[in-house]
Amino acid sequence: MVNKMKAIVCTEYGPPEVLQLQEVEKPTPKDNEMLIRIHVATVTMGDCEMRGLQFSGVLKFLIRLGVGLRRPRKKTSILGQELAGKIESVGRDVKLFKKGDSVFASTGFRFGSYAEYVSLPEKGPIAIKPDNISYEEAAVVPTGGLEAVHYIRKADIQKGQTMLIRGASGSIGTFAIQLAKYYGAEVTGVGNPLSLDVMKSIGADKVIDYTKEDFTQNGETYDFIFDIIGKSSFSNYIDSLNPKGTYLLANPKMTLINRDKKLARKNDIKFISGNRDDIKEMIEQLNFLKELIEAGEVKAIIGGRYKLEQMVEAHRYVESGQKTGNVVITLENN
Repeated sequence: MVNKMKAIVCTEYGPPEVLQLQEVEKPTPKDNEMLIRIHVATVTMGDCEMRGLQFSGVLKFLIRLGVGLRRPRKKTSILGQELAGKIESVGRDVKLFKKGDSVFASTGFRFGSYAEYVSLPEKGPIAIKPDNISYEEAAVVPTGGLEAVHYIRKADIQKGQTMLIRGASGSIGTFAIQLAKYYGAEVTGVGNPLSLDVMKSIGADKVIDYTKEDFTQNGETYDFIFDIIGKSSFSNYIDSLNPKGTYLLANPKMTLINRDKKLARKNDIKFISGNRDDIKEMIEQLNFLKELIEAGEVKAIIGGRYKLEQMVEAHRYVESGQKTGNVVITLENN
């Protein structure tokens, strides 16, 4: 039917099997919105955590309040936080984009990219797709790329300084390697055994297979440690930081963050964590990434490809912890 579309609906919180392919109502854009036909979506670890409500304490309670107590509400039941596609129509107040534009965007906590269509406001983290990359490559930029820009900029890297990135083979990490190199750092990437060559190919000076080596025990020290995994105590890394070093934490445990900040101050370590910047800054950052991509300074890494109907398998793969780079969902008939 004309007003219907295919979408993956999260029917309840739980394992990947709660994701079901359904026919739902096609969105109607408001005056300040654009209707985008999605060519490619992605699956991130954040999507998996939301689907399974894999949060603890206060954060889990807040997510339930915002998304749904027992199951995601109708308006948040279609997950997915980034996409690339083509604008099918625009509201009468839209000035920045036009019908037919190829774009890539972050939906954030609006979600909605696990579907054939989504409506998004024009004044959000959305940009024209660079001509020199595919829809697949564009779709994976907003989540991992924006997170990486946020933290790498806060690091204020000086040329020649050293940075170790823990979780360097994932969505955020593959962008973080390239951005750290862009700003002049010597980069050590820690990732899974299948990712070592990929990390080298995008600029890592040294790579460590976390299954074979514990970097905290090898005697090396760094000006920055960027911990994207966030599952270990900050205290484990103090001896691996140079005096007055900086620790960046992308996925903090809320119950430990105050303790970790106190420990950092005690040891004269700069501690950086927290959410991404506001919408205006995200728009600027997305366009900054677009410029780097157009200049060939940054590229997207695709580690898995699935169809919309294979969403359950895609979530299983992402949760396995063995992916390198990003996982994309390609929609048919695009």
